[in-house]
Amino acid sequence: MMNGFEEFALSEPLLEAVRELGFENPMPVQSEVIPFLLGGGGDLIALAQTGTGKTAAFGLPVLQRTDLSQRSVQTLILSPTRELCMQIAADLKDYSCHLDALRVIAVYGGASIKNQIDEIRKGVHIVVATPGRLLDLCRRGALDLSTVGTVVMDEADEMLNMGFLEDIDAILAGVPESRSTLLFSATMPEEIEKLSRKYMREPKEIVIGGKNEGTSSVRHIYYTVRATEKYRTLKRVVDFYPRIYGIIFCRTKAETQEVSDRLIKDGYNVDALHGDLSQAQRDNVMQRFRLHNIQLLVATDVAARGLDVDDLTHVINYTLPDDNEVYTHRSGRTGRAGKTGISISIINLREKKRILGIEKTLRQTFEAGRIPTGKEICSKQIFNLMDSLENVEVDDEELQDILPAVYGKLGWLDKEEIIKRLVSLEFHRFLAYYQDDEDFETEQDGSGRQRVIVQREEGFTKLFINIGRMDGMGPKELLGMLNGCLRHEVEVGRIDLFTRYTLFDVKDEFADEVIFQLSTLKLRGRSIKVSLATDEQIDRGNKINQKPAGGKKDGRKKEWKKKRPKK
Repeated sequence: MMNGFEEFALSEPLLEAVRELGFENPMPVQSEVIPFLLGGGGDLIALAQTGTGKTAAFGLPVLQRTDLSQRSVQTLILSPTRELCMQIAADLKDYSCHLDALRVIAVYGGASIKNQIDEIRKGVHIVVATPGRLLDLCRRGALDLSTVGTVVMDEADEMLNMGFLEDIDAILAGVPESRSTLLFSATMPEEIEKLSRKYMREPKEIVIGGKNEGTSSVRHIYYTVRATEKYRTLKRVVDFYPRIYGIIFCRTKAETQEVSDRLIKDGYNVDALHGDLSQAQRDNVMQRFRLHNIQLLVATDVAARGLDVDDLTHVINYTLPDDNEVYTHRSGRTGRAGKTGISISIINLREKKRILGIEKTLRQTFEAGRIPTGKEICSKQIFNLMDSLENVEVDDEELQDILPAVYGKLGWLDKEEIIKRLVSLEFHRFLAYYQDDEDFETEQDGSGRQRVIVQREEGFTKLFINIGRMDGMGPKELLGMLNGCLRHEVEVGRIDLFTRYTLFDVKDEFADEVIFQLSTLKLRGRSIKVSLATDEQIDRGNKINQKPAGGKKDGRKKEWKKKRPKK
């Protein structure tokens, strides 16, 4: 079977590495950037979200164009943070694992500059650097940039946000003007445009998705609550997703530490990441987070920059950022590398306009979330435990010496009693907490109407799908779609069919999965959209259901006949 990367004019050592890494088909940014750079290229601006394969997009062509016979710096890659710098260098080493003579070095603050100088003196082809440490090395005469032919600025918008513009000016002043400049960014603020006009010559612009647009693999949900209910809402959201692995963003270091301390006190597997931590402490926290030894990371934007983790399930905005583009970066940390993710914002009524502004920036619609009840949370947690029990692999040989004693100790308990005790033991904290914690709802608007109440059957979530009777949709067809894209049975409740859309109920624990899976399908070339049903959709459906069989026209006709005077 032909690998999609073989369509590019990549050398065999690079193709071999790509195959070993499991890459099959190029991602959109790679399909656009790689042929351009291999074909001679020039200056380039590429706008794409994080996690879309940008490192391979510039990394593979850079490696291919490297002259291994020359032990001089040919490519300079600038990144905003130590963590991203290390990640890029590691990726380039993976791609070049069959190019024995090629040398890549990462230089960044917080590490021994003497060791970095020693490595540079051995000869290096590609330098990946943070701006501050790079300038320090240049001023010491340890690094010569006069041979650089390509400069790559990765996450350029982040570098400008962090105040590196003066450093970039100083660095580029020491690089030959004949260089190629490649600028990669998730957003296109005015500062990036100024930078491109100043340092680039007629750059080709490649946009994956849209300028400043959010990735379509992320659902955006917001909860409107009173300030006093913010932490309770956070806990309920976290508890409602038993397998959550994510980042909780706060605005300040103090708020970050406070939220982290409260969650730890309440028994959650959490740690904090902010500017008051030493570099060694930050490295330790992030390493434990990458290894999933920490389930939730509470962080400021500055501290989390460059944190490269592909499998985050959620991003939670405990506080909205001041800049809409920062929200784009936050939400872009989930739903990466072809996966789906959820970005949740906990806001107050005054911030509703901010949500509308972010929607406009992302060109995506946010869903209004309904705060889970204690009963729903406990049910979700228990079903997660049941799934874990069903799927656990049992090694009979490993347990054979222990089980007789266990059977002897618990043999007097019947199956139902064991299950009850297991559930009570595992969920005592949840059951005890939510037994005493009263349920609460989202904050009301000025009319007193609840913004986000979703009417549904007990234990079911009502969903909206943008196909109806005019598309040939019926109960049989809907069930067929579900059976076709899910690997297990899903209990479906009420189904309401309308001309252009359908409302249907599924068991709470399957709602997220159904939304994700059905949204990947297409009907005669048209994308299928599935989401939580809104009040407006439900109210509109109720009005349609209450109309007489003849519809509006028949209804008006009957009213006219009724009032028509007799002759």
